[in-house]
Amino acid sequence: MSKLRRQLSSSTSSVVEPKKLSELKDKTGNLYESIAVIAKRANQINVTIKEELHSKLEEFASHTDSLEEIHENKEQIEISRAYERMPNPALLATTEFLEEKVYFRRNDDEDMFS
Repeated sequence: MSKLRRQLSSSTSSVVEPKKLSELKDKTGNLYESIAVIAKRANQINVTIKEELHSKLEEFASHTDSLEEIHENKEQIEISRAYERMPNPALLATTEFLEEKVYFRRNDDEDMFS
């Protein structure tokens, strides 16, 4: 299990729970900005998890075109199931955001509109 997976899934439940919108808004001052930050972080987490999963499953890939050689690999199935049980990247990103583990900054481009 990778360090990222252990770190992310240790404190996050895989069950969706309601969040107070005021808590999200308080972090940035704008609800939509908070949601945008969470969405960007969720995409980063998703890409990382996907790359990790593909690299692990690549070990089991057979590069032959014969259908007769395809068989079930229990280790591959267990790896896939472990990733399926992980919390959704959006849940992980929201938890990180609320615990102030996400760094974000604003691009103040007010000069563009004046």
